[in-house]
This record gives sequence, structure tokens and C-alpha cells, in this order.
Amino acid sequence: MKKIILFLAGIMAALIFASEVSALPLFARQTGMACSGCHYQHFPMLNGFGRAFKSGGYTMMSTQGKVEGEGLTIPNTLNMAVLTTAGYEKTNQAAGTTPQHTTGDGAFYVPGTGGELSLFFGGRVSDNAGFLGELGTGGPAAAATTATAALSSAKLLVLFEVPAKMAEGTRAGFVPFTTDTQGASYGFELLNTGANALHQMSNTPGLNGAHRAVLSAQQYIGTAGSATGVAFVANNATAFINLSKYNQTGIAHGTLASPGSTYVRVAGMFDLAGWDAGAGIQVWSGNSAIALATAPSYVYADTKASAIDGQMQGTLGGKPVGFYVSYARAPAGTVNTYNMDPAGVVAGSTSGAATKSALNFSFEVGVVPEKATLGAAYRSGKSGIAIAGVAGNASDNAIMLVATYKLAQNMIASFSYTNARGDYWDTAHQDALGSRTTTINLVTLF
Repeated sequence: MKKIILFLAGIMAALIFASEVSALPLFARQTGMACSGCHYQHFPMLNGFGRAFKSGGYTMMSTQGKVEGEGLTIPNTLNMAVLTTAGYEKTNQAAGTTPQHTTGDGAFYVPGTGGELSLFFGGRVSDNAGFLGELGTGGPAAAATTATAALSSAKLLVLFEVPAKMAEGTRAGFVPFTTDTQGASYGFELLNTGANALHQMSNTPGLNGAHRAVLSAQQYIGTAGSATGVAFVANNATAFINLSKYNQTGIAHGTLASPGSTYVRVAGMFDLAGWDAGAGIQVWSGNSAIALATAPSYVYADTKASAIDGQMQGTLGGKPVGFYVSYARAPAGTVNTYNMDPAGVVAGSTSGAATKSALNFSFEVGVVPEKATLGAAYRSGKSGIAIAGVAGNASDNAIMLVATYKLAQNMIASFSYTNARGDYWDTAHQDALGSRTTTINLVTLF
């Protein structure tokens, strides 16, 4: 571990003097703006302008050529982008049996094999509509233990301007969506608290989401996953509302949706003594079918959970800083998708016997603004699982350290270390999941 940290520190120190190259992926091509125009410190974190661009349904254009006609204004090029990840991961889970290896042995991953390889496409459809689609393969090592390793998603944002006399700058409409990995919040989300799996300060999830579950309470209880539905959205510069009806299947399973589950998100954005701040609530309810790896192919499961979260992004001592907090809980049930033990052999078969919950704090500082960041996170969690010899709800606490370096606006190298402790981490869970995870990751988007 010490050697890995020293090795990474040496690389990052050497790269401090490397030149920065502007990025031109999907939306940068459409708007003519560098990636840093929409992202806070680094992608995928959103700043105020990034929120405005997304709130407008990805419709903003600049110097890019257009195809125009009666009722038609689209880019003259179909804008696309490619995302890849590569790196090394080591955990303390049980080592594999030859020739089958695990991250307990330490493992490298490359795009499409352990690492992500995704093609994004979309952009402006009309004055009031935009589209985003992702076709992916590979992904985090956790995907190897689930029913599918797909990463595909798609959504069509149809958002109309509301008359200014009602609320200036407000848009309202609907967003049909489907996703294999991001859950009901994929339809529409603007905060960087982990309310959606992608919107948090590290884009390195770790084996079985180990890192992601320390950064975000919502991700700890397991609100990401397959979801197909329609989000009804209203938003402006100060607030947004997302009311979604959905079910728990995604592109990989190719089934028609019967939206028995409901997701409600209400959040506000405001200036707090010069800080770009936001806070909100989330509520999941209802019951819908989920796909299983083995027979029966589908089983009905509850979608019951709630969360509150907040963020502050600003400057301290001349350095950009972000603070993020979240609390989430999922009650016990016969089968509650958001209260399952990730060590379960079959998805849907192992629901917690008590309420699963977490309170998470994280922060990130730009030690070299627009270049390098350092961050840390802490989780105080209850697993919802009863462990032999332990009374009640087993504790599951964790700390995380993360460092990122921006080789270019569209290339980020990162180091993430998570150490989980508590009654939950008996031998069985440590062997299956690993309580300590170290990841060196390179994300490239072009």
C-alpha cells in the first residue's frame, strides 16, 4: 500500500508541469465550449452553467453549423463521444482459485474488459428537446457478479418554456428514460451529492461500488440499477422537481415497462454567503418487477427509500472547495431492492432484516486549481443485516481518500482508497466484497 501511494505521488508531481489540452467531447462540440465551462473542478461535477445547460434539455448551440427549416433546427453533424476507463484495483477480498482471479489478487482492467467502453451520442433535437444515449460494454469489476455487465442508457428531454409571468426561466415537460445502471434518478438530476450515481466527486465506483458508497448515502443503500420510465420535470435556476413513474428493468433485459414504482425529487439551488449551494429530498415508493440472474426470471420487489442531501461549492483561501452531505434510509421488507445485502448470491434474494441507512460527508479541494484535487469522505452506516454474535443491525462505517489529476480537460487520473469497518465485515462479507479497496483509474472522454 505504501509503495502504491509513493508511486502515485511521484507520477502526479511530475505531471504538474504537463500542458493542459482542451477537451471537445459530445456537448463541447455542440456548444463550442471547453469541458470546464460546464463542470466544477472536473467532470462529471456540474457548475451553475452546466446545470443551466442540462436544465434546457441539451438544446444550447453556438458556432456549430445547423440544418434549419420550418420547425427544424438541428446540428449539421451527429455529435458523439467515447468514454474509456483503465487502471488497477486491489482489495482484501478472498483471492481467486487458479485460474479464476479476483481483485484480492490485484488486477488490471482495460476498456471493455473490466474497464468501461461507452459510446455517447445525442444533443439538440429541437428548440424544446434534446437527447442523450449511451451504448456501453465492460465496466467496473462489480459487473462481473451481476446479471449483466451492460452500461447502456438513453433519455429524451422534452422541456417547454413556461410563460415568464409565472416563473422566469422555468421549463416544464417530460423525460422518457431507460438505464441499466443509474436508477430512477437518471431521468433528471442536477446536484453533485450522489443523488444520481454519476453526479459525485469521483467517477471511480470501485469493486461492488465500494468508493461510490462512501461518497453518497443514496448509493450506499443501492438506488442505482436498472430503471425504465417517464420523469415529469419542472425546473429553473433556483429549483427543480422530478416526479417519475418507473419499473426496475433496463435496456439489457429488453422488456416493456409496467411502472409500478414512483420516484419524487425536490431540490433547491441558492447563494449562501457567496457559495453555490443546494439541498433536496428524494422519496422512492411502490413495487415493480426486477430481473434475476437465474430462474425465476423476474420477481416483484419493493422500491422503498428516502434521502436528504446538500452541497456547497465555493472558494477557501483562493482554492476551489466542495462540501457534500447525504443521508438515506431503506426500510426492511420481504424483498426491498434498496435494502439488499450485496453479497447475496442472486439479486433479490437477500433483503435486510432491519433498516439500512447511512450518513455520508465528503469534501474536495483543488490544490492546483483546474489541475489537481484532494478529497476525503466518511460514512456512518447501518447495513440492515444481522450478523451472528452481534445484536441487531450490523454497523458499516468507512473512510475514503481520493486524489485526481487532470491530464487534460477530458482525461482524469485518480487514486482512490476506501477502508470499511464495523460488525458487518465478518469473514464471509470480507471474502465476498473486500473491506479495503485501492483503485488507480484513468478516465478518457473524447
